[in-house]
Amino acid sequence: MAPLTGAKVALFATCITDTVKPSVPIATVKLLERLGCRVEYPAKQTCCGQIMTNTGYFDEAVPTVRNFVESFGEYDYIVAPSGSCVGSVRDQHTMLARHAGDAGLEKEAGAVAARTYELTEFIVDVLGVTDVGAYFPHKVTYHPSCHGLRITRVGDRPERLLSAVEGIELVDLPDARSCCGFGGTFSVKNSDVSIAMATDKANNAVSTGAEYITGGDHACLMNIGGVAHRNGQHITPIHLVEILAATKEDAR
Repeated sequence: MAPLTGAKVALFATCITDTVKPSVPIATVKLLERLGCRVEYPAKQTCCGQIMTNTGYFDEAVPTVRNFVESFGEYDYIVAPSGSCVGSVRDQHTMLARHAGDAGLEKEAGAVAARTYELTEFIVDVLGVTDVGAYFPHKVTYHPSCHGLRITRVGDRPERLLSAVEGIELVDLPDARSCCGFGGTFSVKNSDVSIAMATDKANNAVSTGAEYITGGDHACLMNIGGVAHRNGQHITPIHLVEILAATKEDAR
């Protein structure tokens, strides 16, 4: 494991898990501390601004960039359990600062974005770990989120970490790279298309015989799980970090 002596690691919880699934940021802290990190939670943090940005409300999103820089600027590493939100920080924050005509903010946002990591990136690339000492004796299939796959580009890091979990049976998800249909406001503006996409994803997950479907973005899992539940299908969504944080002691 790469030493992080004296390094300051901040948890970027993301607003969706902080409000809807707080067990995800809690599990993130548990896992990172088990791996030797000293984790802090900047209380001033809010949304990354992705929802406003993706909808075209650039002026309204700029304050979220300023707040992000102010909240996380002092930290060596910023870690989030979300490929989507990290993708927004990296791909949109400097653009929003340029839109605002603020060169100073653009420079600061770029520097902070360069220190912002999706959880599996941080564990594999910074800590140099692929076996986190987890135990999860269940059959699981993995859904790669669109933003994690195509914007943050987490690659196979999630699968490498999951494959090393003791007791897990990891099975391939048919048509895994297809979108689940969430897409933030897309699921509201194009609900019929979104439901059809989510139904296909849920059906593919159920076809594997897995007990759980996991992934790195809770919004996707919430969407897939909601459709599966409404259709009377039996598969449980669980964030990847909740699997990685689980140990034999937890199972007793």
